[in-house]
Amino acid sequence: MEQYWRMMMIHISSVSPTLLAIPLVLFLTSFIWGCRVLSAKRSAAAAPGPWKLPIIGNLHQLMFSRVPALHIRLRELAQRYGPVMSLQIGEVTNVVISSPEAAKLVLKTHDLVFASRPSILVARIIFYGCKNIGFAPYGEYWRQMRKICIVELLSARRVASFRSIREEEVSSLISRIRLAATARDEEGVDLREMLFSFTSNVTYRSAFGKLQKTDKEIFMAVVERIAEALGGFGLSDLFPSLKFIPVITGYQAKLMTLHQRADSLLEKIIEKHRVKADRKRQQHSDDDDDEIEDIVDILLNLQRTGGLQLPLTTDDIKAVILDVFIGGMETSATTMEWTMSELIQNPNVLRLVQEEVRQVFGDKGNVCEDRLHELTYLGAVIKESMRMHPPTSVLLPRETRETIKINGFVIPAKTRVIVNAWAIGRDPSYWTDPEKFCPERFLNSSIDHKGAHFEYIPFGAGRRICPGMLFGMAIFQLGLANLLFHFDWKLPITLQHIDLTKQSGLSISSKELLRLIPTAASN
Repeated sequence: MEQYWRMMMIHISSVSPTLLAIPLVLFLTSFIWGCRVLSAKRSAAAAPGPWKLPIIGNLHQLMFSRVPALHIRLRELAQRYGPVMSLQIGEVTNVVISSPEAAKLVLKTHDLVFASRPSILVARIIFYGCKNIGFAPYGEYWRQMRKICIVELLSARRVASFRSIREEEVSSLISRIRLAATARDEEGVDLREMLFSFTSNVTYRSAFGKLQKTDKEIFMAVVERIAEALGGFGLSDLFPSLKFIPVITGYQAKLMTLHQRADSLLEKIIEKHRVKADRKRQQHSDDDDDEIEDIVDILLNLQRTGGLQLPLTTDDIKAVILDVFIGGMETSATTMEWTMSELIQNPNVLRLVQEEVRQVFGDKGNVCEDRLHELTYLGAVIKESMRMHPPTSVLLPRETRETIKINGFVIPAKTRVIVNAWAIGRDPSYWTDPEKFCPERFLNSSIDHKGAHFEYIPFGAGRRICPGMLFGMAIFQLGLANLLFHFDWKLPITLQHIDLTKQSGLSISSKELLRLIPTAASN
């Protein structure tokens, strides 16, 4: 999750032609005006980086690159300029971190200095003034909300309480795939759509309780639009002095409309929960004692009972709920999709992991959560998948709270810092044959995803590590184990291989829909 996250990773390819017009005009103007080309002389203490143009800085080197995805282009530049690299994107100074050593300095050694977030237009509008955990600036409010998330909402105990939801929804997923398998469609099943439906159902029921199909579809349509907005950027974030840009382009109005739609839906959901809770208290009713306490119930109870350092407003609750959805739902589905893509491309690995899953659960005829820890090879497959395809390839940007020196380079206060988790996971200094999908590298390794090993940070590290990783991993592990237990998989005849080219978005997915042919296993 959060990681959610992830959210504002500055995905260049998602910018509309209208929004590009202004910086392109400025770019041409800079040439006409003299093209005194290259950047002003760099301070000897500043991090190295590529040459830059007046006004737009290094924006042209990202927008007009032959490389389709931002994280790949950033790695290319870092290979030339170093693991601590400076990029001027519009008016904003960014420092890109691309090595485990530099990441450790940012995410652990000097974590407090790098603990804040930049204020970004889409987050300010969608998340009630950056009231979500992902984009709240470092301070008392963020610390309180993070504690609520870790202790009350997404703790190991709470995630375990949602087990029946996961098991019911994975059963529905398997039934859908089994039905599709009997149809013998030569084009295969759209696994991306099925996995997204599975993860969104689990998240919806964990957050709101009972699943009303129509309500869920309406809400999820809005969440998808929010995720799309977060996967791009507004030019006012790159040119803060030009505050009129989002107004004249209609971008701000579009975000406000989206926010109002989400707010209206959340208000109705919260009010229903509030009425139900009030009725139970008045009637001293125990009728719903067997009902799982959902995330809205927990937050409303905290709001009612008080005892917090800062009062919990309804807007705070709404912002956190959106965080849970955007972070936990899309990233879990995308990570499962990447894993299945790699397995189908590596049939020996697929055979080994299926043998393990079927050996452990064959006598039961079904996969249960309490024995997932026995699946050593599956665990290695999951780690390897997240090494090569972390849920968010570029971690949410951080912002320095004060001037600091890293690797001998001075990073001024208010600088945006981008950690390229994708590049770090493929660093040849740490990983043998890093472009090869090889789960065996993790079989005798103590490396995990909890943020202590900086060559492997799929969920980030430090204070800002993804607070929902337990929630996301529980969905991911159970879903994947069931896919491997119940079905054999192959590519459609019309598809010889899977295009693993990445496309930009909140979480990085492949360009091509994943279509596979399932055959019910005989275990």
